[in-house]
Amino acid sequence: MADHAILAGKRVLLVIAGGIAAYKSLELIRRLRERGVTVRAVLTEAGARFVTPLSVQALTEDTVYRDLWSLTDESEMGHIRLSREADLLVVAPATANLLARMAAGMADDLAATVLLATDKPVMVAPAMNVRMWQHAATQANMALLESRGVLRVGPNDGVMACNEYGPGRMAEPMEIVDAIAGFFAAEANRLQGPLAGRRAIVTSGPTHEPIDPVRYIANRSSGKQGHAIAAALAALGAEVTLVSGPTRLPDPAGCRVTHIETAREMLAACEAALPADIAVCAAAVADWRVDGASDRKLKKDGGGPPALALTENPDILATLSQPGERRPALVVGFAAETGDVLAYATAKRARKGCDWIVANDVSPGTGTFGGSDNTVHLIRADGVESWPTMPKDAVATRLAEAVAAFFAGK
Repeated sequence: MADHAILAGKRVLLVIAGGIAAYKSLELIRRLRERGVTVRAVLTEAGARFVTPLSVQALTEDTVYRDLWSLTDESEMGHIRLSREADLLVVAPATANLLARMAAGMADDLAATVLLATDKPVMVAPAMNVRMWQHAATQANMALLESRGVLRVGPNDGVMACNEYGPGRMAEPMEIVDAIAGFFAAEANRLQGPLAGRRAIVTSGPTHEPIDPVRYIANRSSGKQGHAIAAALAALGAEVTLVSGPTRLPDPAGCRVTHIETAREMLAACEAALPADIAVCAAAVADWRVDGASDRKLKKDGGGPPALALTENPDILATLSQPGERRPALVVGFAAETGDVLAYATAKRARKGCDWIVANDVSPGTGTFGGSDNTVHLIRADGVESWPTMPKDAVATRLAEAVAAFFAGK
């Protein structure tokens, strides 16, 4: 949990859009106010169908802004000032409609205009039906917004108001409070931490390589270690881009997150995030993909299983390690092995051309994949450090401190 003390005195402009999850926004206001946050609210026309302006006003103890054309509101505080007199804009719930209007740069009501006119950071908490969230249009809109620096918390998996189950539930109020506190902590660290001014790319989780529209090749990576490393680097002040394969983990606070599915998408996202000072390739990338994946579900036809021709995926670690102007100053790889860990990992470091390798044993019974602990060896040109078994968060902190020491010594 983030330290909430940093929230005292902060100013948040909360945009409440029209979704059943709007009732959670009332609790969010209360929790933020308890922690010393000044909250102003913009309530959309649809949002006012789920929560009343009077309820929002009572909790914020401030005017509720609704109408772009209200002369009273405009004379007291124009939408330009409203959009810029906060430290952070939070959209909760962020509906599919509002995300689409944000992505398109529309300004057809007060909420959209404020979000377009702001020069302050924006955080969204998506909330919608699972089908709407998974629709290609919504995913493309969210990816575009994240590429512009919009932060995201959630959505969570769960039962919807429509009785469907899946991702789409708005994050709980305290999760959003944690994300807001994490954002402000990361902002402070960027100015003061030992990695302030440094840019980092971290890969995390598995990749899913499609066989057909419903089946894929994957591995058992949970993403816990990669996500923890991203958070640890951000905590030391780095500007972190996390490129994550499919996981069940929330996005770490203070990081820009790009969600991908395949190895090729992961490589493209990493290259788009360059230049960077640091690259940590913690993802368990599938070595192979199906050559010519089917665009229709493969059926049993009595003739036995289909023959799957595999082709090699791009090597992300080796690509980022290639000499050149865009090579990060420090490239760190991971080697998950099931035997002869140090020998294989040392050879991998030489083969890939990276600076450091973090090696660990993932053989059955270790509990590393999906577990909370890890036992790693940090392999560098000057030798090997074998670390005791510790929680993955602690491994991440120790690795981030080693990265900071590397740059302090340059």
